[in-house]
Amino acid sequence: MSTSAAAPAQAPADLVELGRVVSAYGVRGWIKIQPHSSKDGLLAAQTWWLKAPAPRGESGALPLAFPVQVKQSRPQGTTVVAEIDVVADRDQAEAMKGHTVWVPRADFPPADSDEYYWVDLIGCRLYGDLEGQSALIGVVQDVIDNGAHAVLRVQRKTESEQGELSPVLNDKDKPLEVLVPFVAAHVHGVDLEAKRLDSNWPVAF
Repeated sequence: MSTSAAAPAQAPADLVELGRVVSAYGVRGWIKIQPHSSKDGLLAAQTWWLKAPAPRGESGALPLAFPVQVKQSRPQGTTVVAEIDVVADRDQAEAMKGHTVWVPRADFPPADSDEYYWVDLIGCRLYGDLEGQSALIGVVQDVIDNGAHAVLRVQRKTESEQGELSPVLNDKDKPLEVLVPFVAAHVHGVDLEAKRLDSNWPVAF
């Protein structure tokens, strides 16, 4: 009778990258993760999916995600430290450095009122003020934490009458970007279902 290796677990389709393993923590095999934004998604999940860093200079298929069970996790300053089932000592923990940490979006805990997961803001259209009228500024590409508050990195776009978007380019044919503080003083409307943010930010700024 022949046997075969178990097939690798199928990664969920809604995985979101939430952080990166930056080092070992302590001597008992814990790892330290630097979150990309909020720690909540990491701390709430009982299963993480890890991806090894791609070998430098190599191209081809991206590393596959593999699941690990989180035995314990807690905040540690700006990071999260955790004990996972596949790591038993510090040497193994050091070997995890550079792995990215992913969690299914469906596993995120509900956000508090007037709070949003950054991943949900990416891809939203940001509208601002143009001579008292609402007009498109662009599309959110990323969210940055400057220490005081979140900042939207927005790629400028124009919108046709048919709703089609085109990038606004500089004189070197590079897409123009603008940084907009994600604070109530500027962003007064968030409709995640419509992927739309409304603000008082000057379109021509």
